[in-house]
Amino acid sequence: MKHQGIWGTGTALVVLALAAVFPLVFTNSFVTQIGVDTLIFVAAAAAWNIFSGFSGYISLGHAVFFGTGAYTVAIAARDWHVTNDSVFLLLPLGAVAGALVAIPVGLISLLVRRHTYVVITIAIFFVFQLMAFNFGFTGGSTGILAPVLNWNASTYNNPFYYLTLIIAALTTALAWLIRGSRFGLQLRAIRDDEDRARGLGVKTMRVKLSALVVSAFITGAVGGIYFLFTVEVLPQFAFDPLFDLSVALMAFFGGLGTIAGPVLGAAIIEPAQQYLTSANNNDYLSEIILGVVFLAVILLVPRGVIPTVSEQVNKWRARRASRSPAAAAPAQPVAVPQHAAGPGKEAGR
Repeated sequence: MKHQGIWGTGTALVVLALAAVFPLVFTNSFVTQIGVDTLIFVAAAAAWNIFSGFSGYISLGHAVFFGTGAYTVAIAARDWHVTNDSVFLLLPLGAVAGALVAIPVGLISLLVRRHTYVVITIAIFFVFQLMAFNFGFTGGSTGILAPVLNWNASTYNNPFYYLTLIIAALTTALAWLIRGSRFGLQLRAIRDDEDRARGLGVKTMRVKLSALVVSAFITGAVGGIYFLFTVEVLPQFAFDPLFDLSVALMAFFGGLGTIAGPVLGAAIIEPAQQYLTSANNNDYLSEIILGVVFLAVILLVPRGVIPTVSEQVNKWRARRASRSPAAAAPAQPVAVPQHAAGPGKEAGR
């Protein structure tokens, strides 16, 4: 177990080091743009997994928190006339807005159980999307433009890359800490059997709502970064149903409820989707493939890549151990010393 922990920590550090030098090695702006988008989804998928993966409540409405964060930063920057680099100081405001919205959303949606919860999150999502389209302070269908950042064009993406890398790394570390904590144990107990968890004294509503607020806080911050990176916020992109489908697929693909699963899923799926979008004239091809991949994952590897591969590796090791000479050798009889027969008696009599 200790060796597995060391191996996991070493792997995480190697991945983090490779990610840190990525924009220095691949300087093409299109490649670094894909890198930023990928890290945005790494953070979003890991945040989604903190709630849905650990609790078992599958959310298809996290775009509500994503869009809330994006619009909060956008409206604050516009109304307070924030310009240039100081706009990044508004990102915590977007995170707090996402967390605050999660409280009433959670109090309403978490009153029901899992299957009904999915439907309610979808309904709430469309309510927020329609509000963004129709309210005047959101800019309606024209959206809101971001402040101009007077940065060097050749390295424009790099600050966004490192900012999203930090948030993705911190979110993954937070997921690891939560999973190993009493709070994470309570979440997994709810996932396994909510009634039994309540019977054991778990405050299920409080635990679920707390996890949702933590997840929404991170998702709101990511939404604010998305607004600054894409230079504008529009209702159809801030509140995008494909965002929810994507983060859920990434977590399911890598391994729902695991730490590395959402990271792996985002690192594979988002670049592939970006490539398909840029390489084909059909705007809907990547969405079609995304749906097909989701279906294939659910049918073929419902536990995700990482748990399935780990299970196969463990089976292979068990078979290998059973075929080893030490395991196949018959047990040797143990010689009994004469004094073991008892005092004053000969062994064997």
